[in-house]
Amino acid sequence: MACPFLRKSRLSLLTPLMALGLSGSAVAHFGMVIPSSDVVLDKASAKVQLALSFSHPMEGQGMELAKPVAFGVQNGDARIDLLASLKSANVMGHGAWTAEFRFQRPGVGIFFMVPRPYFEPAEDKFIEHLTKVIVPAFGEEAGWDVPLGLPAEIVPLTRPFGNYAGNLFSGQVLVAGKPAANVEVEVEHYNQRQAYAVPNPYLVTQVVKTDPNGVFHYAVPFAGWWGFAALTEAPGSLKHQGTDKPVERGAVLWARFVDPKRKR
Repeated sequence: MACPFLRKSRLSLLTPLMALGLSGSAVAHFGMVIPSSDVVLDKASAKVQLALSFSHPMEGQGMELAKPVAFGVQNGDARIDLLASLKSANVMGHGAWTAEFRFQRPGVGIFFMVPRPYFEPAEDKFIEHLTKVIVPAFGEEAGWDVPLGLPAEIVPLTRPFGNYAGNLFSGQVLVAGKPAANVEVEVEHYNQRQAYAVPNPYLVTQVVKTDPNGVFHYAVPFAGWWGFAALTEAPGSLKHQGTDKPVERGAVLWARFVDPKRKR
């Protein structure tokens, strides 16, 4: 979800943001479910730690994440509820959650989080990010493109693991199970350890749009975790202080892209 003041007046704030070197600025919110490993290769690494948070990933600025409404994993034909396994944690200086999951057999795990909508005063609306990350185990990869039936989700068209930096990533945005055309998809890098600085504020968050079939494409420029957030509006409204407010619903997908290893 793009920051309210930057979305409303990007050009008017460009100069002051550059003068500040982006310090304290916030361009986009992302729900985050980040596993300790993007692939599980053997029994020794079968246990995956997952960090659930809500943040501005490129700038490393955290926000509070209330305990989610739902958290689980689709592992083959089984959908496993992991909500009770969540433990409170701190990510980027703010309240977050962690959990762990042990793969028992070959297969793909599609982890998903449904957060509690929170009210954003600056935008005068509620916001929720339905977030997914997909982890393969023990050499199996079938099922990475299976929809979960969430109210809004990104279904990858490019296998969302085993990708090099520079690959073209494609996904399809589904809303109520149907392709969503002309939807804005925000893209951000999880700038862990703040290893990168952006040349200007426009490069904090990349933006693409879906075609008539709900499909988008993005060429990932460098290695790391990348988040894709398709922004839609949920039907109906929620009350805040007795007044009906709209709900912005983000469908978020995270994927890791790697650099090749050189032989010595």
